[in-house]
Amino acid sequence: MSPRLARDPGREIAEFTVFLEKERNDSPNTVRAYARDLEAFRAFCDEYYGGPRRWKWTTIDRLALRSFMGELKRRGLAKRSIARAMSVLRTFYRFLGTRYGLERNPAKGVRLPKLERRLPAVLDRAQVDELFRYAQSLADAGGFRGRRDLAILEVFYATGMRLSELAGLNLTDVDVVSDQVKVRGKGRKERIVPLGGYASRALRGYYGARDDLLAGLPRGRGDRRAVFLSQRGSRLSPRGIQQLVRRFLRQLDGRAGLKVHTLRHSFATHLLDAGADLRAVQELLGHASLSTTQVYTHTSVERLKRVYQKAHPRA
Repeated sequence: MSPRLARDPGREIAEFTVFLEKERNDSPNTVRAYARDLEAFRAFCDEYYGGPRRWKWTTIDRLALRSFMGELKRRGLAKRSIARAMSVLRTFYRFLGTRYGLERNPAKGVRLPKLERRLPAVLDRAQVDELFRYAQSLADAGGFRGRRDLAILEVFYATGMRLSELAGLNLTDVDVVSDQVKVRGKGRKERIVPLGGYASRALRGYYGARDDLLAGLPRGRGDRRAVFLSQRGSRLSPRGIQQLVRRFLRQLDGRAGLKVHTLRHSFATHLLDAGADLRAVQELLGHASLSTTQVYTHTSVERLKRVYQKAHPRA
């Protein structure tokens, strides 16, 4: 027999976040985002129904959900954010169905706003060469920072890993002898990704500077496990990596649309352009669904169309 829902809707939200963290093994960012969307819906319901005691999860209907979507739109949220909030509610109601035996999922039949497909920005081969020439010149000048930044860029582009995955790398995850790296992805799932010769060489050059940095710190200071360190010896945060990658991307004439994940997008697109199998790219990227990877096939097709339009005499 299923347990009964509490009178306080907040209890089920708390239970759901524990489920996401402990059972689904979602990342902390995902758990926080889900909890934030649910708390926003809870606050909306308090006002919509006239108080926290005047509604329950079982009394929510499609009209309330559509009103919530309208409220999010009035607040200026993008269609993608609204669709995400509704997806969170669908998942939450599935959880309530499993945990408490709820048979009705009011979010299931709500029509979501139509989203425009956004193709990710990617670097062309000339931009990649320009980026790494500049990074290599800074590394050749010597010093910890130049060698570290080159290694970060090379590993980013060589593996296509996510920002959080790169920041979380430990020395034991990287094998520069066999040129491969163990990546801990979303849901704490692990995958093995080839590293490539350029990235391995950049890491070897950086490791020497890293050892010198740690040797100069007071005893007990510095993170001996992390691959990428700040100049103070602590693990470099995702925010820190994001800022340094952006500095390098701005060197490419300040082109708009280039973000940190541009390197990940470029990794996938260049592999597909060269004839790589879509499922192999899916595994390398750590995507749970093949449909997520398929956006890169559209990017490749669009690039081919541009080449065709420029080169074919009767295009």
